[in-house]
Amino acid sequence: MTWVGHSQRRLEDPPLLSGVARFAADIEFSGQLHMRVVRSPMASGRIQALEISAAQDVPEVYAVWTSEDVVDIPPIGLRMTHLPELEQYRQPVLAHEFVRYVGEPVAVVFAEDAYTAEDGAGVVFADIDPGEPVLDVRRSGTFAPGVGNEAAVLHKETGDISAAFDAADHLVELELSVGRHSGVPMETRGALAWHDRSTGVLHMYGAAKVPHYNRAAIASMLGLHLNQVQLHEGHVGGGFGIRGELYPEDVLVCAAALRLGRPVRWIEDRREHLIAANHSRDQVHQVRAAVRSDGFILGIDDEFWLDQGAYVRTHGATVPDLTAAMLPGPYLVPAYRVVGHVVLTNKTPAGTYRSPGRFEGTFVRERLVDAVAHRLDLDPIAVRRTNLIPTEAMPFDRDVDALGTHVIYDSGDYTSLMDQTLQTIPPERLRSEAAALCSDEEVVGIGAAFFVEKSGLGPYDGVRVTVDESGGVEVVTGAASVGQGVETVVAQVCADALGVRPEAVRVVHGQTDRISHGMGAFASRVTAMTGSATHYAALAVRDKALSVAAEMLEAAIEDLVVENGTIGVRGSPGGPSVSLAEAAIAMSPVVRGGDGPAGLTAEEWFRSDRMSYPYGFHLAAVAVDPETGGCRVVKYVVAYDVGRAVNPQLVDGQLVGAAAQGIGGTLLEEFVYDDFGQPLASTFMDYLMPTAAEVPDVETLIFEEAPSPLNPLGVKGAGEGGLTASGAAIAAAIDDAIGSPLAVRRLPVTPNRLHDLIRALGDTT
Repeated sequence: MTWVGHSQRRLEDPPLLSGVARFAADIEFSGQLHMRVVRSPMASGRIQALEISAAQDVPEVYAVWTSEDVVDIPPIGLRMTHLPELEQYRQPVLAHEFVRYVGEPVAVVFAEDAYTAEDGAGVVFADIDPGEPVLDVRRSGTFAPGVGNEAAVLHKETGDISAAFDAADHLVELELSVGRHSGVPMETRGALAWHDRSTGVLHMYGAAKVPHYNRAAIASMLGLHLNQVQLHEGHVGGGFGIRGELYPEDVLVCAAALRLGRPVRWIEDRREHLIAANHSRDQVHQVRAAVRSDGFILGIDDEFWLDQGAYVRTHGATVPDLTAAMLPGPYLVPAYRVVGHVVLTNKTPAGTYRSPGRFEGTFVRERLVDAVAHRLDLDPIAVRRTNLIPTEAMPFDRDVDALGTHVIYDSGDYTSLMDQTLQTIPPERLRSEAAALCSDEEVVGIGAAFFVEKSGLGPYDGVRVTVDESGGVEVVTGAASVGQGVETVVAQVCADALGVRPEAVRVVHGQTDRISHGMGAFASRVTAMTGSATHYAALAVRDKALSVAAEMLEAAIEDLVVENGTIGVRGSPGGPSVSLAEAAIAMSPVVRGGDGPAGLTAEEWFRSDRMSYPYGFHLAAVAVDPETGGCRVVKYVVAYDVGRAVNPQLVDGQLVGAAAQGIGGTLLEEFVYDDFGQPLASTFMDYLMPTAAEVPDVETLIFEEAPSPLNPLGVKGAGEGGLTASGAAIAAAIDDAIGSPLAVRRLPVTPNRLHDLIRALGDTT
């Protein structure tokens, strides 16, 4: 049986379905303290005083900390796209002197139970002299005395942009924007820290996504050796970019466990999550294109502003860097220039969210292509076909960098994927099927958008595969799981290479005490990087097993095969054989006695200095009620080339889940603020998310026509492609429905905004 390419059921589901999974909130220690965070009620101001005596007097409140108690802990460092100019904008674990957003931690209360901790936090009084908040990303302001609010400016350029505009027959220019939203996983953040005095090791539970990085950061910030800190990942209720970055609360629980001598537990409530965990998106673009009369785009010139919020968090400039590098997408665009401004405002700090930078950039680029088609009276699909990078140009060098790696599209046949999608699901058939699902009051529109993703970010990943003396197989990896099916995919890759069933493979991930290094789970990297390392490690174990079995069977290695955990001679079913368990025993230290390497185990590393670039095409059909401005997606199609699907069912699930998030961010979700910087979406009554009623059945077309040459499996990431083009495709469909090209220039298209668009359209006709 070949397991790679087979829709194996998820191995991680039984504990989730049976209710025995252990999330952060399920972990408790005897004698633990509960931490509650006191958060700033103002968006901007100078702290005059923090009155904590009333909290200290609450029975069973154990301690209250302000910034004076953690003055020795430095601000949180940057993990990615580290630009020197960003250093001064890092976040302290507790606000010192100034507050910069509603929800910023200003104090923490520790108590014997969660209710008492909340009571104590409720009587801490923050005397803050309010300042005028900066809420407009294009308004200059100050971050601190003498420090402006523009943290960085990114420049990327390729080709001769001036010559492109001089040679153009037409100039197309747009202002486009994407609102502020975020991942909002089912499980809020949480952490529990415990200092084992018998060993001197600080343990933190509730780690996710990048436990090895966070381990190193916490150790450094608290003045500990790396071997004095261990992080442990449990079950995780969703990630989507928001989880796993180092937040102030993570550092505070660890510091408290060390200093107070007791386990410390913190579980975030939903309001805290909506105002304090990473926000994302929130970009404004001024973009223009130089175009020939046949629709070919000679050049794109873009300037954009990213609302970073109050501080630069661990992602650094990751989001604007990806926006800038990936904005040209699947099109040739001989000349390209982008200037990206990273601007701080008095809002919740921003980070990444599934398809960071590419959701925004794809919306901008595909709206620009639609504008070109409208200006030249050409078919939008024809304009795309005119500009798509041809297969013979692969690998295609963009001549820019992203996340410190050169952007070279590794493989692809963009035109074939688009044409096959349109042949499988003709637009007019999609329109008629959608119309059959609509009421008489609704009008139907369809839209399309193309995109290129990135995945497989290096530079390395390591895996250790071991067969024990009972025949059990264990894979230990520094990757992490946020629900994407890591255990299943890694087990399938290992089983394929080693000759066992996936159910025989136990995958250990996210435990810093089990493997010395790990990059974690982000940037759709696990299948390409961890999967490839697993492939090599399992093959190395297989070679060892064959070698010892050849001795035991007195056969040539090349005549042996491994099937279902048993090594036998090829073409001799039922003949002499050696199980993997027997091979492991033969290689045990007791048997070896120092004669050669002991143990049926291997640790292998996969390295890559380039990313791979999956790509896809979205089709959307929407129904719009012109009277109310209501819009619903009635049909949705995601076509995606993943190079090679290790588990097609998991790929399908990833695409459908991402499409749901894309629909939410396009039509519903937005963090908004009043003129004083107060968040107006701090509950699910105000921050609207799609339910099963708003998400249609998503049809997926999974292609494997362009395997990546960059890894032995040929895989490309699948985690983000269902989301990337959703804003652009749905916007085009809304335009079509209301009969107004390029009407949608801002996301999300809320009912109020759509109603205003329709009314303005009526006023001009």
